[in-house]
Amino acid sequence: MSDFVSGFWNIYVAGIALVSIIGCGVFLWLQGTATNATGQTTGHVWDETLEEYSNPLPNWWRWMFYITIVFSLFYLAMYPGLGSYQGKWNWSSAGQYGGEMKKADEQYGPIFKKFQGQDIRVLATNNEAREMGQHLFLTYCAQCHGSDAKGSKAFPNLTDNDWLFGGTPEQIKESITKGRDAMMPAKGLKPDLTAEQIKDLASYVRSLSGLASDSIRAQRGKELFVPSGGACHGPEGKGILALAPNLTDKVWLYGSAEVEIINGITHGRVNRMPAWGEFLGEGKVHLLTAYVYGLGGGVKEAPAAAPAAPAEAAPVAPVEAAPAEKK
Repeated sequence: MSDFVSGFWNIYVAGIALVSIIGCGVFLWLQGTATNATGQTTGHVWDETLEEYSNPLPNWWRWMFYITIVFSLFYLAMYPGLGSYQGKWNWSSAGQYGGEMKKADEQYGPIFKKFQGQDIRVLATNNEAREMGQHLFLTYCAQCHGSDAKGSKAFPNLTDNDWLFGGTPEQIKESITKGRDAMMPAKGLKPDLTAEQIKDLASYVRSLSGLASDSIRAQRGKELFVPSGGACHGPEGKGILALAPNLTDKVWLYGSAEVEIINGITHGRVNRMPAWGEFLGEGKVHLLTAYVYGLGGGVKEAPAAAPAAPAEAAPVAPVEAAPAEKK
């Protein structure tokens, strides 16, 4: 009831609940005092011989309903259900969730902590860590990136080497922890470009990755590219880390069809990956990063070598002072 700022709504909800329960009890009581004798009809007849009888409810049935009414009153006294009243047991779904999470942390926390301090590149080859990371991925990431992590339209493939925000373990971990926001401004709505210019630009963009395109339009689009998209994608269209994707490779998040490219230039694109750091915690994010890194994409680097222990200094024999030279 926290969304209702007026105390009236607490009374309103509590009143409806109590009146409904009491009303059911009164209705049952009236049924028990009915004077209709068994076998008496209401006078309604269908199909010449089909009659409606007015037999009273069996007592066992009425008492079963009375029990449900008593139970409902007990429930409302113990649990929240009457407006803002929390019940004698002070139960809440948020409290139950918090208790379950606390219990889970006590049970599984040491397992996550065991891996938390290990190098992500090493964990990516650890079978136990990969299995745990896969469970996390299927629970929190597969809805967008797919169970095989190969993505779909508007959701990137995590198994290739195309990483807009970087594919090192540190960069992947930052993406999972803080999330990512990507936006391409619309060029056809102000309009910055006319419909014909957008078609020319789309032809040039397709030509950058070797796709079939109108050579005349592509030439005109080349002249438009630097002032329209070069600041983000670079003058050669090879992209800029964390800013804009490479247009010269074969990777197309929204599709390489001319109509899709035209739509992207005209209306722009907005995409967002949510931040998981606060929700999952450091231990789960660390394992999830190792799993994603181990899928095959990303920048492959050798794990950092552990610092060598300092060698013990060899004992040095005491050096006697040389005798002073005689004069």
